[in-house]
Order: sequence, then structure tokens, then C-alpha cells
Amino acid sequence: MSRTYEHGGNILSMARQCGFSPADSIDFSASINPLGFSPKVREAIIGALDSLVHYPDNDCGELKQALSRFHGIPSNHFAIANGSTEIIYTLPALLPGKSVLIISPSFSEYSHALLLQHCEVRHMILSPNDNFTLDLDMLGRILGQHYDALYLCNPGNPSGMLYSRQVVQQVHDLCRETGTFLVLDEAFMDFCEESSAKDLIIASDQGIVLRSMTKFYGIPGLRLGYAMAAPPLIERLTSMGGPWSVNTLAQAAGIAALADEEFSKRSITYVSGLRDDFSRALSEFTQLTVYPSSANFLLVQINSGITSTELKHLLMEKMILIRDCSTFTGLSNRFFRVAVRTEAENARLVECLKEILV
Repeated sequence: MSRTYEHGGNILSMARQCGFSPADSIDFSASINPLGFSPKVREAIIGALDSLVHYPDNDCGELKQALSRFHGIPSNHFAIANGSTEIIYTLPALLPGKSVLIISPSFSEYSHALLLQHCEVRHMILSPNDNFTLDLDMLGRILGQHYDALYLCNPGNPSGMLYSRQVVQQVHDLCRETGTFLVLDEAFMDFCEESSAKDLIIASDQGIVLRSMTKFYGIPGLRLGYAMAAPPLIERLTSMGGPWSVNTLAQAAGIAALADEEFSKRSITYVSGLRDDFSRALSEFTQLTVYPSSANFLLVQINSGITSTELKHLLMEKMILIRDCSTFTGLSNRFFRVAVRTEAENARLVECLKEILV
């Protein structure tokens, strides 16, 4: 089945298409840590090069131990994968049924992975008018119609909306009451770890937490992600994958990234400050509405004038990439998403918008 992928981060193909060098462009379409990756990650990758003559550790034992120390959760609660998207595609085969509800707008790969397994997918679409607030009473009524699984991304992508631990607990309670399996995607939770509901979900057998190590730790090219769940589900999930899916360099990078607490703290402070400044700068445009975010990106609505698709192409002429959100279920061609980049790069986008939004 052929498919056109609509994602951010297509910097190489866009550069080829438009005839510019990736080094000369600014990619706001992929939400990656603007500081890049830790120097300790670079050292670890270089140090692991000689190990490439051997097969990777199929069990990812050392990385699981590192994750166990980081999260304070026993290592048998972790399944490691070649990016969290690999788990998204493996998971539908393990769900208790075929009827699935997705809290939207959200990551498009949920729906595509589910449809490949012939699942019946429905969307509960949240409104930008109330900053994508989740109506728990409405959710309870919808789940009462019987759904086998519920997908929720927290913080939301592309909204950036952060749902509190209390709200996620209530969502989980509703799922338990209705026999619905909860898939909680915390791909951007590293920027607000204290709000994670990981401990609440893995304490039962009716949920799983997905995590990415590519965004916060700045290693999308290596592909690394993991799931947290009750051990029986982790065993089933692990048995579904093929051998050696996580390469040696990715494992070494993950271990080093988790150990560099100083870099992680600096990243959180750096991104938080830049995000606030960037949001204020974009909010000065009368044509734009900027939504609150707890992640390293901002969702922006164009209130009048050009569409997000037109804006995307105009910015590409200036070698700047943004994420056109018209392909997200629940959003229109008036929405776009921008990653929080460096101060200079953010300022460059603002200046280009001043030229376009006249």
C-alpha cells in the first residue's frame, strides 16, 4: 500500500526538491532539542564504534538498567525499540480488540498503524477554542459506547497541551471502568517529567506508556524509543519484534544521554526560556494566535489571510521549514507548528513572517 508521509523533519528531501543545502536551512518542522545532543553522547558513540564488528545486545540490558535508574522503575517494565514509532506499529496486534478511540488532533501514525491491523478508528476531536481541554464527562460517555483502546498523547502533539497527572488518572479510571486499554504517548514528557503518569499506568495491566529518546536527547537519526508497562505486556510486546532492532550506537547513545543530568537540566531551562520568548514574539502578530505549550514546539493559528500550506511554501523559498498542520485530524489549513529553535533562528523566522504577513 503506497502512502505519502506527512511529517516534519523532511529536511533532506525538501532541500533536494528546492535546490538548497540542508546546512543553509532552518528546520522548524521537527521538534528536536535545539541544543542537539550531549557531548557525552558523542563520546559514547565514538567509543562504541569498535563494537560494530559484533551484533548489538538483543536484550538492551544495559540500557534497560539505565532507564530503571532514571525512572525508578524495575527494568522488567521496559521494552526498547527502534524509535517509539516501531512500538506504535507493533502494538495494534496486541490490543484486546479492534475498536479504537484517538484523542485528536494527534500523531497520524496511530491511525495508520491501527488501520493496517484492520482496526475501526474513531476520533474525539478537541477544540482549539478552549486550548484543547479534555472534557472527561464527554470522554466517559464516548467510552461507554465500548472501545477496546484509547490513544492519548501528553503533552499533546501538535497542541502542546499538558494534561495533569490527576486528569490522566481520571482518564485511566474511565478506561478501567469501561474495559478500555489506555495507550499513553509521553514522547515529549521529558520537558516536564514531573507531570508524567508513568507510575499510575504501569501499576495495572490495562495501559502502556510510550517514550521517545529522539526529541529531547537530539538523536532522531539513530532511532531510539521505549515502552513502559506491566511485565506480562512487556514480554508480549518484546516477543513481537525481530532480533537486533536497536543498534549498538543507539544503545550507547541512550545510556550516555540518560546519565548526563547536567545537560538535561540545561536543556529544560534553555527550551523553556526560548519557548516563552518565541511565543511572545509570535503573539505580536495580529494575524496569529499562539497556543500554550509545555513541549519544545508551538501550535499557531492563522486568523486571516494566507493558509498554512501557502505559508509553508513561502517560507521554503527562504530556506525555512515549518509543519503545515492541515493534515492533522481536527485541524484546518489555518494551523502550523514550529519547533523552538535557537534565539537567532527563532528571530529569523519572526523577521520572515514580518515580510510575509503584511
